[in-house]
This record gives sequence, structure tokens and C-alpha cells, in this order.
Amino acid sequence: MAVWRVLSRYPRLLWRLQGMAGLALLAHKARSLFVVAAVAMGIAALTVIVASVDGARRKALEIVDFFGPDAVLVLGGDIENRPVGQRTNTLTWSDARAIARSLPGAYAVLPMRSVRAVTLRYGNKNHEAPTVVGATENYAATWNWPLSEGRDLSEEDIARGAKVALIGDAPAKALFGDASPIGRTVMVKNLPVQIVGRLSYRGFTGGGSDVSVDDRLIMPISTLTQRFNLDRNYFRGLRVRFHDPDLIGVHMENLRALLRHEHKLGPTIPDDFTIMSASEILKFLTAFTGGLVAFLGVTAGVAILVGGFVLANLMFLGVSERRVEIGLRKAVGATSGAILIQFLSEAVYLTLAGAILGVGLGVGLGESLSRLGMLELRLSPKIFVLSLAAALAIALAFGLRPARKAAGLDPIEALRGGGE
Repeated sequence: MAVWRVLSRYPRLLWRLQGMAGLALLAHKARSLFVVAAVAMGIAALTVIVASVDGARRKALEIVDFFGPDAVLVLGGDIENRPVGQRTNTLTWSDARAIARSLPGAYAVLPMRSVRAVTLRYGNKNHEAPTVVGATENYAATWNWPLSEGRDLSEEDIARGAKVALIGDAPAKALFGDASPIGRTVMVKNLPVQIVGRLSYRGFTGGGSDVSVDDRLIMPISTLTQRFNLDRNYFRGLRVRFHDPDLIGVHMENLRALLRHEHKLGPTIPDDFTIMSASEILKFLTAFTGGLVAFLGVTAGVAILVGGFVLANLMFLGVSERRVEIGLRKAVGATSGAILIQFLSEAVYLTLAGAILGVGLGVGLGESLSRLGMLELRLSPKIFVLSLAAALAIALAFGLRPARKAAGLDPIEALRGGGE
């Protein structure tokens, strides 16, 4: 029973110490708010880092799923170096035929071109489609994009320049609501087009823009070039799929050599096209995210250190100002351990409050960066766990020495110093 009485005292003692710590913080509100704000800046940067890395990973998985590990996209022109005066219309039907006929491992070749900002109209409803794509047969299958209803573009549609189209999820909802668009006729500018298929919802934006991939209409490329008066000899992009995704690097080199041969480029002449794969896009995204993480990491580290030093300095100042209080408490029986726990509790409360405020600031900053298209965030419970862990680490690393100094004060010297 004696042991139980001793043990039962500790929860009550700890509870009393927490109450005393809270009262001490309320008695010095300005100092407490200063520490909370300093800690919050570091936690905010940490929040943005974790959320941006998780967002980049999610974007990477979406890109691999949508783009496909077995495919490459060829674009006209050198979009990486962008030489002055370069031509972007460099891909021809001869290139597409040569790839389909001669490139080892290729089983699907899809030429494409597009028109920007086209008004779609159905009845009294209008929708501004950011992109109207012209493509050859099997667009949905070649892009690994399931149809929620209807059929894909066919070879016959391309051959006769049929006025048919696949519709994305966004314009389908804008024009038809919950009704099926299949068989309906949509005015594309002044061209009546029958909807034969609806693309399933993918739910993410294209790389480098805030335009949803779902906000598009796909027509036969022959119809698009004829009705929009486009050059029929060239197209802007070419998607190629291969049987063995493990050999994608070899396939890309073979494709590059074939296109250089078709374009009659000498050894010293740079490519007049760009080949991209999912891995290339991921490299760019990783490099961008890595630079952002490095910058924010330094910012977070500096801000956390500043918050820690502010905490330590103000706690040392508090110990000096509260010497009489500490001396009186020791004189009436308070142990050094109780003083140590109270001061550490004060440090923990301040840093935890800073962590909560910092997470809120980080989420707000991240949302602003997301709206600017600079990065994509993904909030997860991991952010809160890491923030709380960082707060506790700051409290222990920078609050322990002031707490030990308070616990080590001699009561007689403390009371004597307070009376001078």
C-alpha cells in the first residue's frame, strides 16, 4: 500500500506541474507568442517540403499510369534547347509510316495535332475547350485511356474525314450534365460533330499547366486539318508504343536514329524533334522538386534553428527573472526534478503551439503555390506527425539547458539574488 501511495502521487504531481507551466506561459504572453511565431516559421517550411514531396510522388504515379512505361511521345522541334528560328512542324506522314514499318518493337503509332481554345456548343450551352485534338484511329487504346461509354475512333473515320469525336469528361458534364453524350451532335465552332465515345475521368492536370487532361475533344486528324485549314503534310506530335517496356531506352535510341535518317540530319546537326518518355518527364519533375526541396530545406533548417535559439534565450531570461519564484518553491520543498519538468513542459507547450500554427501556415502557403502552378501538394497525417516530432525535438534540444539551470539553482542564492 505504501508503494501504491507513492506511485499514485506522481500523476497528481505531474498534473499540478502542467497547470503551473500553463499559468507561467499566460503570465508572459508576449514572450510566449514570440517563441510560438519563431517555431511556426520552421514548421511551416517543413510542412511545405513534406506535402510537396508527397505531391510529386503522386504526380509521378499519375504520369506513369497515363503516359505508360511502354510509350514515347515525339514532338516536332527541339523543345529543350529552343534554338532561334527553329521549325516546330518537322514530323510528317512519311515519318509515321517509316516508324510503323521499320522500327523494331513498335506496335502502335498515333500522329496528333491540336487546336487551342475552341468553343463547343450544344443547344443553349457553351463550353470553351482548351484543346481539340486531331488523331488517327484507336486514340483511347493507344493512350491507355478507357472509354466510359461508346467506341474509339476507327480507321474508316480517318479515311473519310468523318465528323465524329470522342469527348472528355469535363466538356461532357458541362454540355450534357448527367445525360449520355453518345449520339448527340455538338457544334465545334461552326462544324456539327457527332459524339461517338466518352473518355473516362482521369482527374489531373497536364505537366506545366493548370489545364485538366479531361477538358478536351478528340476528332479524326483528317477532319481537323480540313475543317480548321491546317497544313496536311505535318503534325505536331507522335505517340509510339512498344512491346517490351524494359527496352524503352533502346527503343528511343532506335527511334532517334530512324528519324534523323528520315530528316537527313548530318552528324553535326542537332535533332529537329524531341523524344520524351515517362522516365524523362519524371527526371524533370524530380529535378524541379529536388531544387524546391533543397531551397525549402535550408529555409526550414534556418527557421527551426532560429526558433530554437529564440526559445533558449527567452527561457534563460525567464529563469533569471523567476529566481525568487524558484527559490521560494525549493525552500518549501519543491524538488529539482519538479522544477526541471515544469520548465521543460513550458518549452514543449510553446513548440507544440508553434507546430500547430506552422502546419496551418504551411498549408496556406502550399495552397498559394499550388494555385500558381509551382507545385502540387498532398496533405497526409505524416505531416502532423513530423511536425509534432520536430516540435518536441526543438523543446528538448533548446529547452533542456535552461530547464537544468532552473532546476540547479540554490534556493538561498536565488532568494538572496532576488533581494538585491
